[in-house]
Amino acid sequence: FFFNDTATTEIYTLSLHDALPILTKTGAVGEVKVVRGKDPDLDKEAVRVVKSLPKFVPGKMNGHAVNVWYTLPIQFKLQGI
Repeated sequence: FFFNDTATTEIYTLSLHDALPILTKTGAVGEVKVVRGKDPDLDKEAVRVVKSLPKFVPGKMNGHAVNVWYTLPIQFKLQGI
């Protein structure tokens, strides 16, 4: 996810976040945990964005839907800092 303002040409990469969302058996995003946060405000925004993702196709094991954990890298690009 890239957040930037097109009015300025300078873009700085502030941090790389890894969130560990769990996808439920229904494909919805469940618990989200920030593993390597750099700033509380960016951590909060990363969690908000991940929780707002649409439903996914659920993972399957032996033909049955299962909860799935995975790492989702999120990069913020901020300007004017």
